[in-house]
Amino acid sequence: MARRAFTLVELMVVVAIIGILVGIIVPSARAIQRESRNTGCMANLRQDFAAIDSFRLQRNGQLPMCEFLPVVTETGIDGGLPKLLGGFIPAESPAWLCPADEDEESTATGTSYVYLPGLLRYSPVVQADVVTLLMTFDASSMTMDQLNAVRLDAEARAMTAFYETEGTKYPLLIDSQDRHRRVGSERNGVFTDGSARIAEIDPPDEPPPGALP
Repeated sequence: MARRAFTLVELMVVVAIIGILVGIIVPSARAIQRESRNTGCMANLRQDFAAIDSFRLQRNGQLPMCEFLPVVTETGIDGGLPKLLGGFIPAESPAWLCPADEDEESTATGTSYVYLPGLLRYSPVVQADVVTLLMTFDASSMTMDQLNAVRLDAEARAMTAFYETEGTKYPLLIDSQDRHRRVGSERNGVFTDGSARIAEIDPPDEPPPGALP
């Protein structure tokens, strides 16, 4: 008995159906991948926050103070929050990298996240207070390391005071770039209450207040 072959019209219908299915499945798969990366980013930020919180518990609630991003040097990565918190979470931990971060320049620093207090400390008000404080010390009797420790402590206290009043508005850590496609903000952040969520950042209405004696 002869088999009936597909007609050209039937083949065209099948191809059209396959095209429609691909058009539906591919965007859905990409959306699922984006959501998976977004979920992974939020989980990483909460893990990084746990390290910050552990640091604060050992220092009477004071925030860690360092550069807002590590610096890549000829000898490797220098500074930044991952190194400072190495005693609580390894600097090489994948928790420091957003799953959606595919930028080699970003991943080269060892972290996908900006430490916002390390950036806000450079506000004119804070730095003016720091300089005033340093002028009360006899620089000739102190090493550069000692003076730097005084400066970092002053900046940490200023940022801790700022986040105690503005912590619901400004995240501690935030994606260094827009990476999560959605309407509105494309960056995730983690806040002082430990919650990780979409971070919509606007510049402070006024510089962070100083918190120095």
